[in-house]
Amino acid sequence: MRVLMVNGSPHPQGNTAIALEEMRKTFEAEGVETTLLQIGSKAIRGCVACGSCREKGKCVFDDAVNEAAPLFEAADGLVVGTPVYYASANATLVAFLDRLFFSAPFDKTMKVGAAVAVARRGGCSATFDELNKYFTISGMPVAPSQYWNSVHGLTPGEAAQDGEGLQTMRTLAQNMTFLMKSISLGKEKFNLPKKEERIGTNFIR
Repeated sequence: MRVLMVNGSPHPQGNTAIALEEMRKTFEAEGVETTLLQIGSKAIRGCVACGSCREKGKCVFDDAVNEAAPLFEAADGLVVGTPVYYASANATLVAFLDRLFFSAPFDKTMKVGAAVAVARRGGCSATFDELNKYFTISGMPVAPSQYWNSVHGLTPGEAAQDGEGLQTMRTLAQNMTFLMKSISLGKEKFNLPKKEERIGTNFIR
């Protein structure tokens, strides 16, 4: 099993990193290989809806998005972590995910997704919902935990004091591992679900 972990914080040793590290240690104990991408401080522009990825099979802007795509394709699961800014994810991470999910041409069905939000106090639930939409639009099951996937802390290192949050991270990694292994066994026996030809309905005709 392989998991790609993306840290959307501009602070590689900050509280988001503490939350993701708690998951990584659990994955390691469960025999799951992890790769961490630190993208929060990179210059990643948003999608411009040029449509070039449909022809090229990758984004026209050759940056961290195209570097991440083959890692995502090879992974059984994707974990996305972010600090909370104004009840939403870091804008750099949003730009990264918009382009990654839109431009990467491979089938993401049944790869397992998990979102982690880290905040001083509020906004975690809205951010959690925001990130989960990337998974559900792509046919990716969302891994559950014992609570919404949030950890709290303001100054660097404070997240280490959030006992419930860190337990939530460990439980999330354990449940995600179980789900990935179960899906792997299911694919061997039943294959992926059959897909109908996509129907697109436009409301302006």
